[in-house]
Amino acid sequence: MITILSALVSLLSFRVRSRAHLELELIALRHQVSVLRRQRPGRARLSCADRLLWVWLYRIWPQALDAIVLVRPATVVEWHRKGLRLYWRWRSTFRYPGRPKTSREIRDLIRQMSFANPLWGAPRIDGELLKLGIEVSQATVGRYLRWRPKAPSPTWRSFLHNHVTDIAAIDMFVVATATFRILYALIVLGHDRRKVIHFEVTRNPTQVWLSRQMTEAFPWETAPRYLLRDRDTSYGPAFRDRVKAMGIEEVLTAPRSPWQNPFVERLIGSIRRECLDHIIIFNERHLRHVLSRYFQYHHRARTHLSLDKDCPQPRPIQPPSAGKIIAFPEVGGLHHRYERCAA
Repeated sequence: MITILSALVSLLSFRVRSRAHLELELIALRHQVSVLRRQRPGRARLSCADRLLWVWLYRIWPQALDAIVLVRPATVVEWHRKGLRLYWRWRSTFRYPGRPKTSREIRDLIRQMSFANPLWGAPRIDGELLKLGIEVSQATVGRYLRWRPKAPSPTWRSFLHNHVTDIAAIDMFVVATATFRILYALIVLGHDRRKVIHFEVTRNPTQVWLSRQMTEAFPWETAPRYLLRDRDTSYGPAFRDRVKAMGIEEVLTAPRSPWQNPFVERLIGSIRRECLDHIIIFNERHLRHVLSRYFQYHHRARTHLSLDKDCPQPRPIQPPSAGKIIAFPEVGGLHHRYERCAA
């Protein structure tokens, strides 16, 4: 019984294969007839589609060579071999000859690291890329480094950033009172966090008074390395001697060049626009009180573009889950500070 079943299966598979072979042979013959019909009298010309069809028939049914009469069987085999060579040539080149290119993102990152770190070479940048999970050769890193005509040097921005903690600026501005008296306000500003280190108010800014203010601003050997100021005649010999004795080097701006002392000048402009232009000052005590409240707002609440929109005394970021937003008046209600408080 098993022998009879196996014989039937073999016969059925043979008939199925024969049916498929007949269909393929019919395709080959009909295609050759269509080629002959579309050609003019003379030699038949074959297109690329004709060659591809016969190569496909040869791949799935090698006996198709017996049914092809327009060309020799060796010609079809040669077409197949030529197509195989072209296919693997395309696969091996990946459309571009040579080694694969480094992605644009990695190239831009290499140039960014080279620009931001002029003291780094190819080995240092390659090591940093390895720590970021990017595996490229050191030669590839060196190929995309920025060209430098001479020895590398840090930028002025990085140079000033490294010395900003040792720089302070001093300046004075005048305020008119309700009785038309003139008051002088002194400001000593630190460049690192735009923090007002010291301020004072007087009617007569003598050089002795200014020298005493420097002692009060920087007690116990806290003086900076450089002091930036203008060429006001109020900074007389007594002031210069006191500053020199404290180990501070004075940096004078050019005559009539307030932009050379920009940070303190910007602060004075902010004081006028945000405070003094909206208040009538009565006397020294009143001005001292107003400036004290404004500097508290300036240090704890007011955001600064130069500090990445933070305050001189950094403010924590409060998430929405911290509670409801509440406004706190500052500088007598001229400004407000906003914080989240739990209900």
